[in-house]
This record gives sequence, C-alpha cells and structure tokens, in this order.
Amino acid sequence: MPTAAAAPVKTTCPYCGVGCGVAATPDGQGGALIAGDTSHPANHGKLCVKGASLGETLSLEGRLLHPMIHGQRASWNQAAGFVANGLRRVIDRHGPDAVAFYLSGQLLTEDYYVANKFAKGFLGVRHVDTNSRLCMASSVAGHRRAFGSDTVPNTYEDLDEADLIVLVGSNAAWCHPVLFQRMQAARERRGTKIVNIDPRRTATSEGADLQLSIRPGMDSVLFSWLLSEIAARGAVDEAFVANHTEGLAEALERARAIAPDIVTAATKTGLSQEDIAAFVDLFIDRQRVVTCYSQGVNQSAQGTEKVGAILNCHLATGRIGRPGCGPLSLTGQPNAMGGREVGGLANMLAAHMNYTPAEIDRVRRFWNAPRMAEAEGLKAVQMFEAIERGEIKALWVMHTNPAVTLPRADAMRAALRKLDLFVVSEAVTRTDTTAAGAHVLLPAAAWGEKDGIVTNSERRISRQRAFLAMPGEARPDWEHVQLVAQRMGFGEAFAYPDAASIFREHAALSAFENEGARSFDIGAMAGLDAVAYDTLQPVHWPWRAGEAPRPRLFAEGGFTTPGGRARLVAIAEPELAEAVSDEYPLLLNTGRMRDQWHSMTRTGKARTLARHAAEPTLSLHPEDASRLGIAAGGYARIASRHGEATLRAVTDEGTPRGAAFAPFHWNDATSGLARVDAMTQPHTDRFSGQPELKATPVRVTPIAMACEGLMLSRRPIEMPSWLAHSRLTVPGGEAVLFASPHAPQKVHALLLNLLGSEHRRAALSDPAAEAFRLAVFEEDRLSMALFTARERSAAMFDWLIDAFGRDSLDTAEQRAVLAGRPPAGGADLGPLICACFGVRRGVITEAIRAGAADVEAVGAAVKAGSNCGSCRPEIRRVINDERHKPAHTAAA
Repeated sequence: MPTAAAAPVKTTCPYCGVGCGVAATPDGQGGALIAGDTSHPANHGKLCVKGASLGETLSLEGRLLHPMIHGQRASWNQAAGFVANGLRRVIDRHGPDAVAFYLSGQLLTEDYYVANKFAKGFLGVRHVDTNSRLCMASSVAGHRRAFGSDTVPNTYEDLDEADLIVLVGSNAAWCHPVLFQRMQAARERRGTKIVNIDPRRTATSEGADLQLSIRPGMDSVLFSWLLSEIAARGAVDEAFVANHTEGLAEALERARAIAPDIVTAATKTGLSQEDIAAFVDLFIDRQRVVTCYSQGVNQSAQGTEKVGAILNCHLATGRIGRPGCGPLSLTGQPNAMGGREVGGLANMLAAHMNYTPAEIDRVRRFWNAPRMAEAEGLKAVQMFEAIERGEIKALWVMHTNPAVTLPRADAMRAALRKLDLFVVSEAVTRTDTTAAGAHVLLPAAAWGEKDGIVTNSERRISRQRAFLAMPGEARPDWEHVQLVAQRMGFGEAFAYPDAASIFREHAALSAFENEGARSFDIGAMAGLDAVAYDTLQPVHWPWRAGEAPRPRLFAEGGFTTPGGRARLVAIAEPELAEAVSDEYPLLLNTGRMRDQWHSMTRTGKARTLARHAAEPTLSLHPEDASRLGIAAGGYARIASRHGEATLRAVTDEGTPRGAAFAPFHWNDATSGLARVDAMTQPHTDRFSGQPELKATPVRVTPIAMACEGLMLSRRPIEMPSWLAHSRLTVPGGEAVLFASPHAPQKVHALLLNLLGSEHRRAALSDPAAEAFRLAVFEEDRLSMALFTARERSAAMFDWLIDAFGRDSLDTAEQRAVLAGRPPAGGADLGPLICACFGVRRGVITEAIRAGAADVEAVGAAVKAGSNCGSCRPEIRRVINDERHKPAHTAAA
C-alpha cells in the first residue's frame, strides 16, 4: 500500500535572531522539504536564502555520532564518567573558579537552563558565559542601564507602521534579510523613510533614502547632536520625561559637550552638515520612529555607550513601546535572548536575576542548590584569557566555535591545549575548536532533531520542533549535562524526562517571588502539559499568570529600575579602543556575508549557498588598493599585532578610505590562511565585556601569487596548511580554490600526490604557459579535476563546477575540460547574484538592457529576486550601474 505523505512540522530557523517560522516536511530518507511557515508572525512565510536552503544541510556527512575520549570511540557511560571525574578532580584541587562553561545562542532554552543550573547552582561555577557576549552584550548592558532590565520594548509589527526606520551598524539586507524586506515593503506601501548609518556602503544602502557613512566609532556623536536638537526644537515629550524618566539634564549636558554645534558634529563623524541636518529633520519631524541597531553598535569597546545614546533619543521623545516607535536590537543568533533569560551571561543569574544577596538566595532556594555561585564570573574574552594564563583548568564548550570567533583567535586556540579537562558538545566532528585538543567530544542533536524553545529579537517565544530522528548516539545538549550531573550525585535535581519538564521549571522560576519586580515573567506557561507544550504558538513575554501576553512595553512607564524610572545616561566621549599608526595604518572591519553563517559548520554544507562568495576576500577602497600596490583580484596579507591572514583583494567604493573589510566565516576547517579573527584586538567594553571587532588597526601588503587553481573531488581532500585555499560544497562533491607564491608546476605536483591514482586519468601540460590540468573520469562522468595555472579563469571555474555536477559529459565537453576553457559559445556571466535560481550578473544585465527597468521587472524576466529577496539590493545596484553607464557602453 502507498505510504501516506508526511505532514509538515512547524519549527523555527536556526540562523539569525529574526526567528522565522519554518515548515519542514520529512522525505523519509533523512532529509526534508523546507518552506516558510505562513502562520508564523515573525516572517509570514518568507525565508532568506539561508533558511530556504536548510534542506541541503541535513546530511550526516561530517556528523559526530558517538562519544569520543582522546579520539577513541566511547560509550555514553564512559564519557559521562570521564567528564564527571574530571570536573570533580579540578574542583577538589583548584576550586570552582578553575572551571568554566562556554555556551551558545544555538542552544535551545532548555539546554541553556540545565547547563546554567548545573554550573551555577550545583558546582558553584560562576564562569558561565556565551558566544552571545560577542554579539549582543552591549545591547543587554544598555537596556539594563536604561530600563533596569534586558528588555526589548518593541515588536516587528512596528516596522510595518513606522514613518522612519533608522538602521545603525546593521547590514540588514544581508544579516536580517526577512526583516529588511519588511522594511522595504513599508517604504513602498506607506512611504516609510529609511536611514542607514554605517561606515561602509553596503547592500542595505541600496534600499535607504539616506546613507550616512559615519566615521568608525562615532555613532554616539551623531546621536548626541540629535539629542541636543530634540531639546532645542521643543521635541521633548515633557509628560513622558517628567512621569517616567530621570537624567535628561545630565545626558543633555554631556551631549552638548560632545557635539556643541553641527560643525563639531560633522568634523567628528566625517559626515556633511547637510546630511546630519537631513537626518535630524527626519527624526524630529516624523513621529513614528524605529531605530534598529546591531553588530556595528554592539561590537565596540564603547558599544554600551552607543546603545545609551540611541535610547536617550527615544526616551526623550517618548518614542518607545508605542505602535511604530522604539529602539529595536536585532539579535545575531536564534536563541541569544533565550540564553539571557536563563542566565547564560556571566554577570546574570537565571530569570533575569542578578548577583545580589536576595536574588542569589532566591535562586538557591528555588533550585535547592547545594553550592551556589555568589559573584559574577568572567566574561568570554576575559574567561579565555584566564585559560591562557592557566587559571582556568577545565572548560565545557557547547555548540560554538571559540577557536574561530574570539579575538586573538590563534592565541585562544593555543590556550585550549593547556586545559586539564576540555569537553566539547558538538554536532559535527571537525571544527577548529574540536581540533584544538578536546579531550571529550559529546555528540549533540542538530537542528531538525532537537526539540525545545527559542526566543527571537522581539521577545517572541517559539517552538523548535524535531522532524528527524537523532542519528547514532546523538542526544540533546540538556541530556549531556543531565548525565554528568547524575554521575556527580545530583540525580534528583536533574531527573528531567523531557524538554517540556525543563521549560515548566524555567517558567516557574521566572514567576517565583516576582510580583512585577522583573519584566521577564512567563509564569502563565509554568503549567503547560505535554500537549500544550507541543502545540505552543509563538507568543511574546511577559506572560504572567492570569494576564495576557504583552507585545509592547514601557509606553506608560513600568521600568524595573529601583525608582521605576528609565535612566537617560550621560555617555562618555566617543573614541576607538586603538588608533591607527604608521605601522598599522588601516582599520579592519569584520562581518558576515549574505549567504554564509558563523563558522560555516551548517551553511558550508549547502551547495546553493557556496557560490555567491566562493572564497573570502579583503575589500579595500580603490585609492587605498592603488596606493598599496594591490591589484583588484590580486592577493594581500593582512596583519595586526595579534595575527595575520592571506586573502584575495577586491576594490569597493563602498569601503571607506583608510579601512578594510573581511568576512570572519572561513577558518582552518573550511580554508587555509583565512582566520580573520586571529587579527582582531581583545579590547572590550567596560560595561558589557563585548570586544571591539569592527576597528582593529592592521597593515595590508601585496602578495605575488605565482599560481592559482581549482581542485574538484567526490571526497574531501586534506589540503596543506601552508596553501591559501577555500572549500565550497558543489553538486556531487567539493571544490577547493587555491593560490600559492610557488611555481604552478611545483604546486601541481604536490597536489597530485594528495589525489592518488584512480579510474581513467587524462592530463595535459603546457609548461610554456605554466598551465597544468588533470581530469579523472568514471566512464563519462568527471570525478576529479586539478587545474593549476598562473591565473584562474572565472568562466572556466563556473563551467567546470557545473560539468562536475552532471552525470555524463559528451566527447566535446570532455575535451573542453582538458582544454581548460568552456565549449564554444561559453561566456563569463560574472558573479552569482541570485542564489535561489542561480542567476548571474550577466543574465541580469541582459534583462535590463532588454527593458527590465526595476527589480520586479528583472524578476519577471529571469526570476532573480523573486523568491527570498536577499539579492534585491544587489539587483538594484546592477540597475543603477547600467543607468549610469554612457549610452554607447550600455548599448555595446
């Protein structure tokens, strides 16, 4: 009898903090069909290209399937015992301050809760922090300083109703594309104006009405001038300020000292007086204003001050918690907020409680905790520096890759080898962190297999549901902790039968002795039974027992400061943590690419995502590149006081003079010589502990590469560490792009040794042209290729990858492979623009020249931009480029 079709399972996306709903339909073979959940209020069925490609990331290739001790397979009983004994030994010898836990916004709330309870309540370990420290800690500190709690006041619906949206330090078009398309829809539907404040001109700039290319680190100057003008023009909401705030006079005094006049503001920010005036007019004259801020604000040694400067302007105007109004922090990870709710930060206890005697006692009594942490722990950067110094002896890392993402990443990776006990809970076998001497690897459930709760950037709690069986011996992360806790004698406190029972306890703690003192209260969910938990619909907190959920907060006050009033803060004079010098004359800015995520352990498996940016690049302003002797498409070495990397250089008018930009995704597991965070400085914000990852002084020098090449293989090939290279998943296998200062013949010979001999080989050498080619065929199918030459042909690269994905090639195509050029008529169509439909720039250009005058028309003609929308800013840029070409060029 035919098998009934599987029903879609409603879950949430595991990427950014937008928290998009996903409908996953299992295919019965370990995969699933992925679509947007049209009923989820965060995205209404929309998905970006990363979310839409989740089905390509579900294979078991590279998965960690069994516990490992010192590289050898072990049972769960052995692994849990090894970890328990190791923790006990370190605590007995050195005390609980010699132990640390490093958690992740990829964990579900239940995982986070159990890890925090175990560490802080039963081991007495206070050094428990999360990779959200690198992402959102400055927003958290800013919220707590102003509101008394880590509470985002507004919702995504406010983007639909705003008159003005201000983006600060946020390339939302690439990093939060579903929300950016929502902003664009408001712009088109109701005339919402968009201002983009960012040193770089990015894809987001293409959808903005005003681009403010501000000098790095000077955001607070602009908002100080804005606050002064709000007061000078009588735009202060006197009733709101009088009834619900304090500190305006002091904040204004400092703002006027930082920017006493528009001339000073322009000089400090690097903006024109006209652009500053236009921004101030828009903010003051348009009543409904949402300010969205992200990593360009947070990842700064003055991130908390920048957040304070933004919040000051919203509080002074009363534009908070009302429809279309408010500051909205755009979170970087799917459950960064959920981790903060359970106390995942080193300076917080569970349920938004702090390290005061009363709150420590409250949590101790609720947990019946035998050994409660009683002081704040070390934040992430300081935690790993303590490992480096030998003060922390044991570390448990869960679902994150600190050997890649921390500042001074090379030094931090080396520090991990000093640990007496190094435990990693992870879903994949190979990361730079697992390779850094982990003693124990615990196989974790991955997205699609685990079940629990996440909270997105707007305080909306959603279910992440399993739709695949856990493979091998993988278990949810909370079970990893539970097994170790039971082995250490804490079985009664960690006898959870399922994730629902953990969530009920978490919800009960949020309401325990609360009485409105803490914003975070989900007591209404403390009694959810298994069915109610399983069918829980997306909902905002707070959701107190006997009350309705509250999507918006603070329009009528209700702040949780001691006096119940929000605080306007007198911010410090803005400055960078480290200035450029003759030795390091450029500022390195790091960030994300459109189609990749974090350290690529998930996105790196998706072939759809691989070719928008096939390799990491260093972006320089054309004038800087020329001055440094670096040609576009050439290679450069970037070095700081802490490390270096080698990347292909591209010129970009949107990169400010005196600056450089590089993506941080690539690492030793996915590339060679491309660990960008090895260079980033360790200076941190004095309030939040968040590092300044956007402004590291570096020097950039050209590197003459004698050869470039491409390798294609059906199986992963271990590449030499000295070779600059990057890996990308392609249909049927893997491609490796490489470059070397050594001669092509030498590099080709070295790489041939890695391939071995198999099947029918065909080789062609042209020593005079320094071109060497090898192709391996299985019947008519290309199974392996190695091309080495002085330069790599973009047209050949694209065609060869397409040929590699086909089941067979005819004789002419096989000859074309060996000839090193596409078949007759093949053309270089330029870079990939639309990943959803594989549309390249050349195809879009032809559609424009044929009459497609806007993004919608291009979509109708060639489909580009008609699905997820992530590429629409780039299509708009191509349209603008074509419009501004001389007539004879456009017609050519």
